[in-house]
Amino acid sequence: MMDSQVLVALALSLVGGLSTSIGVIMFALVVSFIPEPSIVPSKDEKQKQQDDGSGKDPMKKHRRQVLFSGIITAIGISLHNFPEGMAVFLGSIKGLRVGLNLALAIALHNIPEGVAVALPVYFATQSKWQAFKLATLSGFAEPLGVLIVAYLFPSSLSPEILEGLLGSVGGVMAFLTLHEMLPLAFDYAGQKQAVKAVFLGMAFMSASLYFLEISLPKDISL
Repeated sequence: MMDSQVLVALALSLVGGLSTSIGVIMFALVVSFIPEPSIVPSKDEKQKQQDDGSGKDPMKKHRRQVLFSGIITAIGISLHNFPEGMAVFLGSIKGLRVGLNLALAIALHNIPEGVAVALPVYFATQSKWQAFKLATLSGFAEPLGVLIVAYLFPSSLSPEILEGLLGSVGGVMAFLTLHEMLPLAFDYAGQKQAVKAVFLGMAFMSASLYFLEISLPKDISL
């Protein structure tokens, strides 16, 4: 009995590791095919260019790069939100308390995710509507995950499938953090402030996971 449990645990950890690597590779490929966006200058910017006589905006290339990072972040967080909706649905099947706790925890950490999408888009486009729209669209992946799992798996979902989904999403978020978010943080906040923010975020998430764990029934663990 103990040997079979060890084998199951090893198999799940292997699935998680492989799916994480697959998530990194797949998202890197997706990013390589995303075209760099163009930015239409506003009336004030056009007037400034005419006054300067150069016809060029020295910040345009930089803003385009920031917008590109915002779009990639939105795609990555959308993929990340997808299995979260599944987790809330499956937790709600086990009990209302479990579903509410999971929904609250996920809702709280969705706030900085929305900010991570909206800020670069707003900086690049100077449009609150564009920033709000992209952040909102990235959040729609969560209820989409609920609908899909409710339709395809109305009673339960295989632990192996969920493990693979979560692992691949973890790979996506790891690539997104190291490839897009940290370089932007280094550019705008400096390395010291960015590193401090990383560890502060890690501490906050660890604390939220701990309180979520102790709030769940004893027969359910994260």
